[in-house]
Amino acid sequence: MDQLTVTKFVIFGLIIWLALLTFYTLKVIGHYRKLTRGAQNIDLGKVLENLFEKQDIQTKKLNEVASVVSKNQAHSQGHIQKYTLMRFNPFEDAGGDQSFVIALLDGKDSGVVISSLHSRNGTRVYAKSVVGAKAVNHQFTKEEKEAVEKAVAKK
Repeated sequence: MDQLTVTKFVIFGLIIWLALLTFYTLKVIGHYRKLTRGAQNIDLGKVLENLFEKQDIQTKKLNEVASVVSKNQAHSQGHIQKYTLMRFNPFEDAGGDQSFVIALLDGKDSGVVISSLHSRNGTRVYAKSVVGAKAVNHQFTKEEKEAVEKAVAKK
C-alpha cells in the first residue's frame, strides 16, 4: 500500500471517530438540557439537590399517607363488617317463620345478636353481647349460635 491509501484510511477513521464523538456529545447535551429545563443560571449539582429535596418531601408525604391508612384500617375493625339474618319458626303451634335472629359483628367477631321470638301471645326481643364469636353473659340458642357462625364465616 502506498502512503496515500494509508492516509485515506486514517482520515476516514478520524471522520468516523469525530462523527461518533459528535453524536455522543449531542446526546449528553440534550440530556443535560432536559435535567436543567426551567432552571436558569443553575448548575447540575443544584438541580440534583432540588430533585433529592423533592424526593425527600414525597417520601415524607407517602409515609404520612401510609400512617393514615394504617390508622383507618385499625379503626375500621370496630365497625360492623359481618352480618346474618335468619328467619325461623320456634314454636310448632305458630305458622310461618315469623321469628328471626340477626347477628351484627365487627372485624374482631364482636358485636350483638338480636333475637325476636314471635308467638300467638306476642313478640319478645332479646339482645346478647358477642365477643370473639362467643356469648358473653348469656348462652346462645341454637339459632343464635348458627347466625353468629354464619356471620363469622363471611370474610
